[in-house]
Amino acid sequence: MSALTVIRAQWPAPSHVHAFTTTRHGGFSKTPFDGFNLGAYAGDELEAVLQNRRVLDALLPQSPYWIKQVHGTRVVKVQGSNPGIHENVVEADASFTQTPQTVLSILAADCMSVLLTNQAGTAIAAAHAGWRGLCEGVLENTVALFLQEQSELADRLIAWIGPSISVKHYEVGSEVRDAFLRAAEHRGHTLSDSCFEKSMNAQRYMADLPRIAKERLHAMGVKQVFGGDLCTYSEPERFYSYRRQNPTGRFASLIWFNPKP
Repeated sequence: MSALTVIRAQWPAPSHVHAFTTTRHGGFSKTPFDGFNLGAYAGDELEAVLQNRRVLDALLPQSPYWIKQVHGTRVVKVQGSNPGIHENVVEADASFTQTPQTVLSILAADCMSVLLTNQAGTAIAAAHAGWRGLCEGVLENTVALFLQEQSELADRLIAWIGPSISVKHYEVGSEVRDAFLRAAEHRGHTLSDSCFEKSMNAQRYMADLPRIAKERLHAMGVKQVFGGDLCTYSEPERFYSYRRQNPTGRFASLIWFNPKP
């Protein structure tokens, strides 16, 4: 078993806010889920996933709050942990908390994990944004709940986008581009041409999900957006990628905040 490694968020969050993404290094899972698979529904042996999660727990103030991600737009307010294994796991694609040391988590293998906090570090959120959830408004719903609960201004929020598939490797059909254009028009803003580059294949496009996410966040007033530069598809040694290999495992992006000193 190789050593466990994580990628810490590079963003100007307060020092008591902690965020990182796991990689596939370390862990107990066997091929094709080798080694640090944290996804309980990916097809891996459950005991291997539980062993991996116990290793992860040792790095955290408490076990994470896991959600059952369904490529939707629902955001849940949480307090405490959730094992994320049993049938009563909440179906949602984003979570929000104002409770110190509650660990929010997102599982991914190409989709974006978008982590949020504010300049005071008094609340956090985590969103799962594949193309469908991104298009339909998961980030808008997450930011709206954050602002509502914190009586906060959007320009005081800070976001970090974790590893995801890059524009170079994410080919989609014209129906995906059309859906984003309709969503942008409905929300009263535009997407830059670089969000969808023409593919070599007719009626196909290369979609830049991190750029789309940044533009959507900027349109909401969230100007401090970082990350989005790590590609899951092109780094098989570090990341799982559903588009590169299916079945495959899931890595996690996690965020929590400690009580202020």
